[in-house]
Order: sequence, then structure tokens, then C-alpha cells
Amino acid sequence: MPPVQPRNRTSFAPTPSSSVKTPLNSDSFLNELTAMFERSAEKGSVWVTLKRSSMKSKVHKNKMNTAGEAIDYRCLIRATDGKKKISTTVGPKEHQRFQASYATILKAHMTSLKKRERKDKRKAADSEKKGEASKKMAASK
Repeated sequence: MPPVQPRNRTSFAPTPSSSVKTPLNSDSFLNELTAMFERSAEKGSVWVTLKRSSMKSKVHKNKMNTAGEAIDYRCLIRATDGKKKISTTVGPKEHQRFQASYATILKAHMTSLKKRERKDKRKAADSEKKGEASKKMAASK
């Protein structure tokens, strides 16, 4: 068997599928998120993750910390339905407006959730309390 030749790493060109996409602006993200929820209404799921990010590398953050510069943190929001991935970043100034719009979208598309079944213990405890209260009312008359 011939020896394996090492790859030439200097001539690597990213393919279109491995290229890094730039984050959408917040309005476009919300529109795409709405479309994802509508596509997955009958069957499927949408995963949304939020995390704090400075959008800088660790080396750059460490340099800023030693220089005493303030780091501007943003909220990185990602969503996927298994087929398509989208992301956006939201700064502190636009966070309230984005959160209100995001909450409206979530409330509008949470209609296909199953209603939670209550435990029998809770129902039994409630009926016992009602029975005791009616006995006390009858005894006080």
C-alpha cells in the first residue's frame, strides 16, 4: 500500500456549502423565523438558541481586557428547522423591540402544542379542600 500523502493546506478553497453565512438583520430574521414556523406547523420542529456573544475571538477579547477597553456584548440568536439555518445578532439598544416581536411570533405559532395533562393527585387534593370547606360552612350555620 503506498504511503498517504499529506494534504496541501495552502490551496484550500471553501465550497459554497461550507462557507460562513453572515447574520441576517433582525427584521429579516423574524420574517424567516415566521416562515420556518409555518413550514413546520403540521409536522416538524424549530430550534431557537440564544447566547451572549462579543463576536470577537478570545485573543482579541483578552487584548481588550488588558488594555482596559469595554467589550460590547450582543445577543446571538440562531434558529433551525433541520433543513435551513438562520442567525442574527441583537445589540442592547434594539433588544426590547426585538424581544417584543419575537414573543409575538412565538405566541402566534404555539397553537399546535399539546395541552398538559394534570396529575390526579392535584385534582384529589382540590376536591378534598372543597369538601372540608363546605363542612366548615355547614357547621358554622
